[in-house]
Amino acid sequence: MKNDREQVEQHYTQGRILDSILGALRETGTDLARLTPEDLAPVDEFHVRGREATVELARRASLKPGSQVLDVGCGLGGSARYLAAERQCRVTGIDLTQEYVDVANALADMVGLSDNVAFRQASALEIPFGDASFDVVWTQHVQMNIADKRAFYLEIARVTRPKGLFLFHDIFRGDGGPLHYPVPWAEDPSISFLAAPGEVRQILENLGFVIHDWVDKTEPSLQWVVAAIEKVKVSGPPPLGPHLLMGDNAKTKLENAIRNLREGRFVVYQARAEKSNTVSKRLGRQLKSQSSSSSEPGA
Repeated sequence: MKNDREQVEQHYTQGRILDSILGALRETGTDLARLTPEDLAPVDEFHVRGREATVELARRASLKPGSQVLDVGCGLGGSARYLAAERQCRVTGIDLTQEYVDVANALADMVGLSDNVAFRQASALEIPFGDASFDVVWTQHVQMNIADKRAFYLEIARVTRPKGLFLFHDIFRGDGGPLHYPVPWAEDPSISFLAAPGEVRQILENLGFVIHDWVDKTEPSLQWVVAAIEKVKVSGPPPLGPHLLMGDNAKTKLENAIRNLREGRFVVYQARAEKSNTVSKRLGRQLKSQSSSSSEPGA
């Protein structure tokens, strides 16, 4: 029987993702010899509202050139490349799915950003970097596949420097009841673990984060998905888009996302939090000890 982490990686692994992306770019007439991060934006931002949400989240913080950023659950690396190209950050991305990591590194090389971004396979519950390694930790649509929220946010707190920032754009449980499946992050409930926004906020505050922004983005998320579906109905799926990452039932997943958002079954939030200088090291050690025996999925 496969464990949860294997199930998560299998869900996101499509096979030949890079070939599909390059084929779609050729179909649209894009010159691969002069490929830019903007050319890739329709497909490499695998989260609700795509590049729009990435730009919005980046504006929540004053990201200084040269800032060391960790993108947890980096996917194909679109956000990391945006932060490197537009904010001159040095970005490291980790993702549980090896295919995503391979594609992320290949695309970074193709757009000339391999000196400023790097991607490696790793679990979000076992981040392979030392304590206080990053000025900023960033994540978008990742923790939905992780049951042990405390262990996940503990790892983020551990690798964030004191006074460093944690930025996220993520999906949480709403009050409308169980989800309609499949959804982009899960075919069924076996790898979908949604927590309420208040639960996550409490965990972050207990770990020593000071919340500066906590913004409900559910309505613009709904509008974005509806617009995407309507566009497909009129002109069909574009050559390049997130459907390349969702398999044959991409349309059903997007339709269920609309239904779930409308019925309040999941909600979308953005936040900016700062790691306090007074984080309890003792609490951190206790939580790390508890989480080390966890067998929950990473991302």
